[in-house]
Amino acid sequence: MKWSQTLIPTLKEEPAEAEVVSHKLMIRAGMIRKLSSGVYSYLPLGFRVLNKVINIIRQEMEKAGAIEVFLPALQPVNFLEKSGRLEVFGEDLIQFKDRNAKKTALGPTHEEVITDLVGNCVTTYKQLPLTLFQIQTKFRDEIRPRCGVLRSKEFLMKDAYSFDTSTSGLNKSYSKMYDAYCRIFDRCQSNYMVVEADSGAMGGDVSHEFMAPCDSGDDLLIVCTECSYKSNIEKASAVQINAPLDGNTEPDKSSFKTPEEVHTPNTSTINDVSSFLNIKPDNIVKTLIYSTSDEVIAVLIRGDYDVNEAKLKGVLGAGELNLADNGTIEKVTGGPVGFCGPVGLKEVKIIADHSIANLMNFATGANKQDYHLINVNIDSDFKVDQFEDIRYVVDGDKCPKCEKELNIIHGIELGHVFKLGTKYTEAFNATYLDSKGKGAPIIMGCYGIGVNRIIASTIENSHDENGIIWPISIAPYHILITALNPSDPDIIKGAQTIYEWLITEGFEVLFDDRDLRPGFKFKDADLIGIPIRITVGKSFKSSGEVEIKLRKDEDKCLVPMNNTVAEVKKLFDAISKV
Repeated sequence: MKWSQTLIPTLKEEPAEAEVVSHKLMIRAGMIRKLSSGVYSYLPLGFRVLNKVINIIRQEMEKAGAIEVFLPALQPVNFLEKSGRLEVFGEDLIQFKDRNAKKTALGPTHEEVITDLVGNCVTTYKQLPLTLFQIQTKFRDEIRPRCGVLRSKEFLMKDAYSFDTSTSGLNKSYSKMYDAYCRIFDRCQSNYMVVEADSGAMGGDVSHEFMAPCDSGDDLLIVCTECSYKSNIEKASAVQINAPLDGNTEPDKSSFKTPEEVHTPNTSTINDVSSFLNIKPDNIVKTLIYSTSDEVIAVLIRGDYDVNEAKLKGVLGAGELNLADNGTIEKVTGGPVGFCGPVGLKEVKIIADHSIANLMNFATGANKQDYHLINVNIDSDFKVDQFEDIRYVVDGDKCPKCEKELNIIHGIELGHVFKLGTKYTEAFNATYLDSKGKGAPIIMGCYGIGVNRIIASTIENSHDENGIIWPISIAPYHILITALNPSDPDIIKGAQTIYEWLITEGFEVLFDDRDLRPGFKFKDADLIGIPIRITVGKSFKSSGEVEIKLRKDEDKCLVPMNNTVAEVKKLFDAISKV
């Protein structure tokens, strides 16, 4: 392709609305343009990269035995009601009424749709196992779209769904998809790690995320400094600092002091209380009141930690969990928000994090405006119904596997695999008849990849101050030929000849034939980041040699024109190895 015949509107200045490197460079390199908040058009360079990623995904899905389908973007809202996820998506769901007043949504995901389809088509165990996949646009009305294609309202996802008759069958399907994901990200030459994850709104009890470590990533990852332990922060655990007493060890109750009410005006935060009472946050117990669809719960945690609501939902088995409103808090505690405490609570289940199990003489809210209690002790002053791991891991915690230090890093989620079980098949009555003619719900797995995110994460992890540095596998073109003086008939003829040679050999080549200054063209070359660069200029005029270099390296070599193809093949093979 000749540059003069395509659309690559590069920009020299950084776009004002762009926050992260990938967003800036995708706009500057002429890959995307913003239509509206969270909605982007892909231009020729961007679309070529997108298709490279799609082709790799499609090949590996088919290699793993998955069959491609294409599901509607529009779906009935009552499908989400049936699965119990309408409230989960909340205002992120883009929905409307059609002319017949039927509630319809732009699909945020397709679990319900695929389950309904398979439930209507599969009737017997002889049709299983089955794995279906699609590459389709998803829609979510993000409250604050940002970071370009990393968090947008409209995005492309590969989602696959496995259907099995047994847990062992699900395990096999899950393993196939897990391995396929590793091959996909290896072929895309992505920098990634696999971490244990929480299933969240998807349901299920086993899941893993494929994450690209990156400072601009929204996700927090917990990584052990010594062993292989890696987890999303929602799922991560650590060695418990204050594990529950094992029954053989009794607290030294002689050290218990008498609780004392202290006037603490204008101290509704942990830092306020710590400063006012001159005690450390790790000897303060926070009390948070939560409500589910069935009950109200008091949750206790050490003052310097935060409640991990994903873990808490798992402990409670709750589909819905929210901090209680002011009215509920006042009804349960008798006091206002900001001064809740466990002493005196009645008919409320108390769940405490392990971090407070062995604390003594700690401070807590007094359930009274502008008052706290000091010298409070478990069992002596109140009872805990249940101790659980319900806190977020923090930097410096100890690894649950090897007890070495854990670190927190940022990451971009590229893919997520789930063992769903029968959550959706039971809701949609998707059953099969076994060999004895008995009906049973089909067992599902779900496997998603954010196609756009692979592109953005690659740029985040592979760029320099001048622009993008593409890996050869997903680069928009393999080779960029730059004719430095296209008005010179010898130079343009030589560049054109090399271009035709390489095209004949099957390479994807962009030929910069524009009549612009060399400096301008070199800056554009750095910006768009094509891996192999060939320059036809002064050396060609003087000695018949062309300059060849890799975008990622400073080193250049001069090669006789007739050796160009051989040298390019050697470089291509070297950078294609995964």
